Amino acid sequence: MVCSPQTEQNSTLFHNCWFLVKRPHEGRFLLYIPPSTPDNCINLAYSFLTMIKPETIQRIIDTARIEEVIGDFVSLKKRGSNYVGLCPFHNEKTPSFSVSPAKGIYKCFGCGKAGNSVNFIIEHEHYSYPEALRYIAKKYNIEVEEEEVTPEMQQEIDERESMFVVNGFVSKYFQKNLKETEEGKSVALSYLKERDYRESTIEKFELGYAIDQWHNYTDYALENGFKKEILTKVGLSIDKDSRLIDRFRGRVIFPIHNLTGKVIGFGGRILSSEKSTAKYINSPESDIYNKSSVLYGIYFARIEIVKQNNCYLVEGYTDVISMHQAGIENVVASSGTSLTEEQIRLIKRFTPNITILFDGDTAGIKASFRGIDLILEQGMNVKIVLFPDGEDPDSFVRKHRSSEIEAFITKQAKDFIVFKTNLLLDETVGDPAKRADLIKEIVQTISHIPDGINRSVYIKECSNIMDVAEQALMNELNKRLRQRFKKQAENQDVQVADVETKQLLDEQMKVDPLDISENEKQLIRLLLLYSDEIITVYDEEQNQEIQIRVDDFILTELQNEQISFLKDTYNEIVNEFGEAREKDTGLTESYFTNHSKNKIASETINLLTSPHQLSDNWKKNRIFVKQEEDQLSFLVLTTWLSLKAKYADKHLKEILDSMKTADPDEIDMLIHQYNTLKNISTKIHSELTRVISY
Repeated sequence: MVCSPQTEQNSTLFHNCWFLVKRPHEGRFLLYIPPSTPDNCINLAYSFLTMIKPETIQRIIDTARIEEVIGDFVSLKKRGSNYVGLCPFHNEKTPSFSVSPAKGIYKCFGCGKAGNSVNFIIEHEHYSYPEALRYIAKKYNIEVEEEEVTPEMQQEIDERESMFVVNGFVSKYFQKNLKETEEGKSVALSYLKERDYRESTIEKFELGYAIDQWHNYTDYALENGFKKEILTKVGLSIDKDSRLIDRFRGRVIFPIHNLTGKVIGFGGRILSSEKSTAKYINSPESDIYNKSSVLYGIYFARIEIVKQNNCYLVEGYTDVISMHQAGIENVVASSGTSLTEEQIRLIKRFTPNITILFDGDTAGIKASFRGIDLILEQGMNVKIVLFPDGEDPDSFVRKHRSSEIEAFITKQAKDFIVFKTNLLLDETVGDPAKRADLIKEIVQTISHIPDGINRSVYIKECSNIMDVAEQALMNELNKRLRQRFKKQAENQDVQVADVETKQLLDEQMKVDPLDISENEKQLIRLLLLYSDEIITVYDEEQNQEIQIRVDDFILTELQNEQISFLKDTYNEIVNEFGEAREKDTGLTESYFTNHSKNKIASETINLLTSPHQLSDNWKKNRIFVKQEEDQLSFLVLTTWLSLKAKYADKHLKEILDSMKTADPDEIDMLIHQYNTLKNISTKIHSELTRVISY
């Protein structure tokens, strides 16, 4: 490990093998960690870089329950000893995302993403390694000694992290303005108190106030070391004639949080009655804030959404806050924007059920129909609650007790398709043309539902409501489905994708009989899973069966045959087992799944995960299936012998190929090598056959 006093102008927190480090009273320096650095040194480097003690890092990893960490972001269901859910890394309708509490790992068999608790937070939230550790530590109330981020250190971290930090910094300033300035208390705090917001509610949602000046918080941020470029990129400040001004002025501030509680943007409500000024303004889109994929309040609602298995969707910030204060916390807001697929998928991570709470505005409800069709396309269940005329969720909640609110929502919740049919049916009285259009529109909505049984149920229900023959509706539905399928088939992108898929399948069909990759993979998998298990093998020298640990057997055989793997990661794993063996220590699978080298951790997780799992019903019905542990000696021996046989056959082919171009004086030598190796190959195959027969 090499430390250099050099600095680089554009260095980041982590760049290839270089770490730009600054610690109080120690100055700046670059820390270089070569790829070959021993893992204990890498762990020390991580702790040095993150300013977290190695024992604390280990405690965080040991304490984290992966199903709980991932469960904060994904709705998981128990399946045998594992959990399954919809993958948060790609769009899917059938769960292929598996979480193994026993191994402490996750794996998506659709997109291939895999990792442990820390990896998941890094991948899902785009966190750095130290950020992910601190997030998990906070979840489990593990104390982590951290140093305060100074303005100088702020300038040394990467731009994306700077955007999070400046938002958090200014958010705290807004909160301070609300409670400690005369303007904030008289204008904004009094407004919030008029809405009956309790102090605890204001603190929970981190509500604040932007002073009514042109560059109040901008100057404050600049004075504390934040760059102009970052302030403009997050949208807090506007560059006007080379002078930065505040975007939010004289407004109550509603911070917008991501799933892990970081402030990614702001909404501001003006309190004056000026008609020329927008009532609400929001942060512009940035690298950390994408309006189409964000829901206000999701950070505060996610756990309760999973518990209630339902998400209430409202329109504005105050609707969310009022309902939370009333004890109804499984609620989020689209913040006045049209519902998007990204927002729907965000909710679907936690529950397949959405209840949309509308005020009495019929025009607004109709405008939302397209967004609700998108919800149906995702295979989700949608219900509608309509509040009385002149009421919205915020005003209704402030006038009623929590029990009354819950009772009202439960009683008024109507299935969306039934609700839509009844709502529009009244408008068709006496107008056959409108009635025909309505029927087609309802069928079009039903066609968005991916499940065929659900479509049939809705067709039957709407047939009764609209007094139209069920078969007529079914015919129209089939017509819509055929049109949609034809349109998809004609799409050039789909055709290209089909061609690429066919090419991929064709490549997969070209199987090389001498390919040893699968044999290597299986041997390393057995080593990782059963390294300390005892197996029985036949020792030719002693002419008897002996008992030996799996890792001792595999490592000894590899050394005797002088075999190294084609995949470097496998060789690294074997070397680590060898070093541990010399020190008379053992290595567990969790050691490798939480390995500081990401390539080793990822490879281990891929080896240890399987899309198939034996159902508990087999045991309940007294049907017992042999597990790997029951035939471990057989598996290890056959896997090892198969690998040896492949190596021998591969070398035989190489010798035959060499004979074709060899000089005459080399032929005899090659023939001798071939015959010797052929005898060895025959013996290995014979031994393999004997083991299998046995």
